[in-house]
Amino acid sequence: MLTGIEEVDWASLGHAYGPADDVPGMLRGLASSDPSERELALDGMYGAVHHQGDVYDSTLACIPFLLELVADPEVQDRGGIVELLTSIGGIDLSGEEELDELDMDDEEFIPAANYAMAASAVAAGADVFLGLVGDPDPEVRLAAPCALASLHPDPARVLTLLRERLTVECDTEVRLALVEAVGRIARRHESLRDETVEWLGWLTRAAQSPGLRLAALAQLARCAPAEVPDDVVERVTGLLDEVRTAPPEPDARPGTAVGQVRELFEERSTGRPTPWTDELLRTLHTALDDRVEERTALILAQLRSPDRCQRLDAIWLCGGLIRVWRGRYEEVVRLVGAQLADPEPRLREAATSFLEGLFELTGPATDALAARLARRPDRPERPEWAERPEGPPGGPDGRARALLALARSGDARAVPPLARALVEPDVRRDLLYAVPTLGPAAAPLAPLLRRRLARVDLDDRLYEHAAPLLFALASVRGVQAVPEVLRVLRGAPPNRRDWVQEAALTAMAAFGPAARAVIPDARALLESEAAAVSAQAALTLWSVEGDREAVLPTLTGWLGPDATAPDRCAAAQALGTIGPAAARSAPALLPGLTCRDLWVRVRSAAALWRVSGDAVTALPVLLDAWEENRYARVDIAESLAEMGPAALEARGVIRAELDRKRRHNVRESGYSSHDVHEDEKLVTFCRAALDRMDRP
Repeated sequence: MLTGIEEVDWASLGHAYGPADDVPGMLRGLASSDPSERELALDGMYGAVHHQGDVYDSTLACIPFLLELVADPEVQDRGGIVELLTSIGGIDLSGEEELDELDMDDEEFIPAANYAMAASAVAAGADVFLGLVGDPDPEVRLAAPCALASLHPDPARVLTLLRERLTVECDTEVRLALVEAVGRIARRHESLRDETVEWLGWLTRAAQSPGLRLAALAQLARCAPAEVPDDVVERVTGLLDEVRTAPPEPDARPGTAVGQVRELFEERSTGRPTPWTDELLRTLHTALDDRVEERTALILAQLRSPDRCQRLDAIWLCGGLIRVWRGRYEEVVRLVGAQLADPEPRLREAATSFLEGLFELTGPATDALAARLARRPDRPERPEWAERPEGPPGGPDGRARALLALARSGDARAVPPLARALVEPDVRRDLLYAVPTLGPAAAPLAPLLRRRLARVDLDDRLYEHAAPLLFALASVRGVQAVPEVLRVLRGAPPNRRDWVQEAALTAMAAFGPAARAVIPDARALLESEAAAVSAQAALTLWSVEGDREAVLPTLTGWLGPDATAPDRCAAAQALGTIGPAAARSAPALLPGLTCRDLWVRVRSAAALWRVSGDAVTALPVLLDAWEENRYARVDIAESLAEMGPAALEARGVIRAELDRKRRHNVRESGYSSHDVHEDEKLVTFCRAALDRMDRP
C-alpha cells in the first residue's frame, strides 16, 4: 500500500503551512486501523493539503495515493477520502483564467494550472469510483455518486450506472445521493438533460418512497424549472406528510464530514428521524428562486405542520427567502412568532433568531414576543440581558434576542424590559442601538442611560462601552445627561479618541440649546485634525447656538482638493444637515460632484440640494450614482423623497426599483443583520418620493 510514497521529495513540496514533509504521515494515517488517527489525518488533509479548497503541488502529489486508498477495501472510512478527492478534482477553470495575468511573484500564489491538473488527474483515475456504488460500506456508497457525476469523463455511462443502482439500493440516504447525482449530470451535460429530466419527472410520480419522490422533484426543479408542476406546493406538502407519518427509519449517519462540520450536522440532526428532508427542501427552494409566492406557500405549510422538525426547517428557510426577496410575509412572521410558545428550545430560539433581523417586518409577531418576555426566565439566577455570543437553548440569551426583536420593531412594550436590562451589570450593545426605533416611548430610559454612562471607566475601552449609551441618549434627547457626556468627551483616552469625541458631540447636538455647557469644548474641537470630529463639532455648535458664521468656514475648509474622500463626505453631510442656512457654501460643494469617489459625489449632491435647492445640478449626479452603486440607493432615495416634484426625472428608476422582486443589497456571500431593514428603508423612501412627485 502507498507504493512509492518514499520516492516523493515531500520536503520540496508545500501546503498551506509550509513544507509538505508531514504529508506521508497523513496519508498513512488515512489507512490506520485507529479511528481517531484516521479522523486526525483527514482533518489534516483538509486543513493543510487542501486548505479552503486550494490545490498545492503537494495536493497533486497526493492524488495517486488517495486513489490507491479508495480502491483498497481493507481501508476503513473510505467515504471521507472519496469526498476529499471529489473536492480536489472538482474545480475546473475551463480556460477562464489566463495564467499570464496572474501574479506569479505573490508568495501565496497558487497557479491556476494546479486546479486543472488536479481535475485531470482525478478524472484519469475516476474508474475506481465505478466499483464503489455497490461497496459494502454505506458511507462509501453515499460518497461515490457525487464523485462519479462530478469527475468521471463518461457521463452517459455514469448516468446508466446510477439509474440501475437505484433499483437495488436499500439505504435511504444513498438512494437520495443517487438522485442528486443524476441531477448534477443533467446540469453539467446538456446532451443528457432531456433524457434525465424525463426520468426525474417519471420518478416524481413513481411508486417510490415519499423521500425519493421529493428528491426527484427537487432535482427536477434545479434542472428544468419550467417542468415543475403547477401544484408543486400541494405535492411537496403531501410528500412531507407521508414522510412524517411513515414508519421510523434507522438512525441517520453523521456522514464522513470532518471536525466541526460533522459536530454541527450531529447537533442539527439530533432527534430527527429524517434529517435529509431539510437539505431536499433547501435544494427545492434554491431551484424555485424568484417564485416567491410558491416558496412562501411551502414555508407556510411547513410552519403549520404538527412536526416540530418541519417547523424548525421552515424557520431556517425563511431567512434565505426574506433576506433575498421582497414579498408579503405577514402570515409567515405571525406563524414564526407562534413558535415562541413551543416547549422545544431549538424551535423557540430559531424563531427568536429569525425575528431579531426583521425590524419593521416583525409587527405580526410582536404579541408573541411580548408574551415571551412576560414569562419568567428559564434561569432567573443568571443575568438576562448580558452580551453573550452563544447562549444556551432557552436561556438568557434567547430572552435578550426576543427583547432585541421587539425593540427593533418599535413596540413600546420593549421599554420596561429594557429598563430592567439597564440596571444589570452587563447589557448587549445592540439593545442600546435599538432604542431610537422606540421613538418617544423610550424617554423613560434617559435617567437609566445617564446613570450607566456615569459609571463607565475612562479607559482604553471607553468607546466600546460609551458609544452605545451616547447613541441611545441622543435618541431620547436625554439633556439631563450633559455633565456625564461632557465627562466622556473630556476624558477620552488616546485609543479611539476621535471616535469617542464624535459620539459625544453627536449626543450634545441632539440635546440642542440645553447643551450650552459644551460650547467651549466644541469650539476647541473645530480645530481637530480629524474631519469627522471637526464636522461634528460644527454641527453641535450650530445645534446649540445657531450661529452659522462660527461653523461654515470650518466645514467648507474640509471640502478643498487636498482633503481625503472621508473628510469631504463628513463636511458635506454636516452642511446638508444645516440646510438652507448654509446656502453660501454651495459653490464649495460643486467640485465634489465630479470627484472620482462615488460617495463624495453622493454626499456633495445631496448637500447641494439641501443647502440651495438646486435639483437641476444635483439630480443627474445622484441618478448616475444610483446606477453605479446599488449600496448608495438608500441615501439617494432619501434625497429624492425630499426633492419631491423637483426629482420628476427620477420617476422611472424609482418605479423600476419598486418593481424589483430581489432586494437591492443581496450579496453572493455573507449578509448583515440589517440587510432586510436597509432594503425596506429603500422601498419606503421610493414610495415617499413617488407620492411627493404626484402632489400638486
